[in-house]
Amino acid sequence: MMRRDASMLNAAHDRPRRSRAATFGLLVVAVSVLLILAVLTSVSLGAVHLPIERVARIAAHHIFGVGPVTWTPVDDQIVWTFRAPRALLAALVGAALAVSGAVLQAVARNALADPYVFGISGGASVAAVASLTLGGAVTGGLPLPFAAFTGAALTTLAVYALAQSGGRVTPLRLVLSGVAAGYVLSAVTSFLVLRAAGPDNPLGSVLTWLAGSFGGAQWSYLGVPSVALLLATGWLLARARAMNALLNGEEGAISLGVNVQRFRLELFLLTALLVGVSVAVSGAIGFVGLMIPHVARLLTGSDHRRVLPLCALLGAAFLVTCDVLGRVVIAPTELPVGIVTAVFGGPFFVWLLRRNRRETL
Repeated sequence: MMRRDASMLNAAHDRPRRSRAATFGLLVVAVSVLLILAVLTSVSLGAVHLPIERVARIAAHHIFGVGPVTWTPVDDQIVWTFRAPRALLAALVGAALAVSGAVLQAVARNALADPYVFGISGGASVAAVASLTLGGAVTGGLPLPFAAFTGAALTTLAVYALAQSGGRVTPLRLVLSGVAAGYVLSAVTSFLVLRAAGPDNPLGSVLTWLAGSFGGAQWSYLGVPSVALLLATGWLLARARAMNALLNGEEGAISLGVNVQRFRLELFLLTALLVGVSVAVSGAIGFVGLMIPHVARLLTGSDHRRVLPLCALLGAAFLVTCDVLGRVVIAPTELPVGIVTAVFGGPFFVWLLRRNRRETL
C-alpha cells in the first residue's frame, strides 16, 4: 500500500514536469518554423521577387542534391550566392546577440543589461573601425573578426576590473562601469570616423559598421560565427544550472558551490567572443540582446536550460525579419538593420525602464 501511494505521489510530481517539457518542445518547434519562414521570405524578397516555393527547391537542390533544375542560372545565383548567405548570417548574428544578452542579464541581475550597455559592442566596433581606417599594423595584423574579438575581450576585462570593489563585483557597479566604458569607446569611434573622412579613406565601410548591415554577406563569412555560436552556447547550456544560481545573488550562488568571480569572468569572455565575431561580420547592431531574453523568459520562465536555446531561435528569427523590413520598407533604398532594431528597441527600452525602475535605480 505504501509503495503504491509513493508511486502515485511520484507520478503526480512528474506530471507537471512532463507538461512543461512538452510545452517547451512545442514552443521550440513553433519558433523554429517561424525562423525557417523568415529565412525563406528574406531570400525570396528583393529587386527580383522569387516565389518561396522556388527558393525552397533551389535550396533543397544545393543542400540535398534533389529535384530537377527548373529555374534559370540567374535565379540560382540570386538565391544561393547573394541572398541565402545574407539571411543565414543575420540568423547567426541574431542568435549570438540574444544569447549574449541573456548571459549579461544573468551576470548583472539587471533587466537593462546587454552588450551595448556593457560597452562590449563598443569595444568590438573600435577595433573593427581601427582595422578598417588605420590598417592592419595598428591591430597587429589580425584579421577583422579576431581584431573585433580582441577589442570586445579587452573591453570586457576593463569593465570587470572597474566593477571590482574590495575584491568583489556588484551588479550595480558592473552596469555603471559598462555605461562609462561605452561612452568612452563611442568617443573613440567618432574620432576614427572623423579621421577617415578624407576622400581616399574607406568611410563608407566604417559607416556600415556603425549602422549594421548584412549587404556584403558571403558564404565565407558564416564559418567563424557558426563555430563561435555552437561552442559558446554548448558551454553555456552545460553551465546553465550555475547561471540559474546567479539569479539568487552572489551569496546564494556561493552556497550552491559556484565560484562566482571565476564564473563571471568566464561568462564575460564568452560574451566577448559572441559579440566580437558578430560585430566583425555585421557591424554594431543594438537592442537584440536587450529585448529577446525578456521575450524568452516571458514565454518559458527563467531557467537558462530553456532560455538560452529559445533566445538563439528568437534572436535569429527577429534579426532576419528586421533585415527583411530594412530592405522593403523604403525600397529600393535599404535601411541599415541597426536602424530597424532601434525602432523596436527604443520603445521597448523605455517600457522596460519604467517597469523595472525600482530594481535598476
